Amino acid sequence: MNHLNAKLNVQEIIKKLTQSSKPNFTKISKELNISRKTFFNYFDRLKEEEIINNFTINVNPNVLNPNLKYVIMEIKTNPKEPKLIERFLSIPQLIMLDGILGEFSLFALFIFRDSFEFNEILKELDKIMAESYFKKYQIIETIKVFKTNGIDISSLNKMEKEAIDEIDEEILKILRREQKGTLISTYEISKLLAKKKNLRISQSTIYNRIKLLEKKGIILNHAINFNPKKLGFKGKYIVRIKPKDPSEYDKLALNLVKKREITDLFRIGEQYGLFAIVRVKEIEDYGKFIKNLYESEEIENTFTNFVLDERISWTNFVLY
Repeated sequence: MNHLNAKLNVQEIIKKLTQSSKPNFTKISKELNISRKTFFNYFDRLKEEEIINNFTINVNPNVLNPNLKYVIMEIKTNPKEPKLIERFLSIPQLIMLDGILGEFSLFALFIFRDSFEFNEILKELDKIMAESYFKKYQIIETIKVFKTNGIDISSLNKMEKEAIDEIDEEILKILRREQKGTLISTYEISKLLAKKKNLRISQSTIYNRIKLLEKKGIILNHAINFNPKKLGFKGKYIVRIKPKDPSEYDKLALNLVKKREITDLFRIGEQYGLFAIVRVKEIEDYGKFIKNLYESEEIENTFTNFVLDERISWTNFVLY
């Protein structure tokens, strides 16, 4: 970075771009005590250096859709099968793909809108694996989401499912997947709705719908995807956790969501019933994390996979 680096902190910029509503660049510039032009010069440099990428949103799975499915897949593959990875990356429901150390060599996380979509994509996944060298994989369905992208949603689990219509669904999809390095406008959303879905919706209606989705807690936050390693997060781990008392899963999960190193936490229907994604800045920090875990919680055992490389390098977990 140039001399601007002495004035601005990358993580502070990203924190300010992660808000409950659409970020206000003028307000952010004032808070940083710099001009709007200086802010955008710095912002453009971050994009050029591939430290930050596109804007997006995080959606609360526990109030959005009762049929929403988070599905984990572990795959054993051969280093000589790059086309297999390319085919996985072409599936739009895939949100995470990591090379891992252990019995399996790839970890994938998908979000499906319902069982029908899951079953349709499962056919494609089976076809892909039928052409693989080992043909070894397993699929794990999650039962409950306690934390996503560093956001504790356990307190929102008791909220009633919110009914949303096709227009809301399409707006959420656009905000999540269609934004680039600049915030998308209501005008652009209106054009996309007309072009892709033949929906004629005014800008004011779109604005009001977005504000309502925020108010209802369906949109958890507006965020920007960034490259964790370029921000100093060198360690990513996938951790399965088994409590001493199987009846204490929920109690343990509610304690674990408070740990800043855990960015995502799921309940799964397996012997190790809690599935966590852990981010640390230094490799040594993971040892401290695990030690503290056993000292502070009633845990019988854990099983860890170290992430060797992130095939999808952009994410937006809440920074600490």
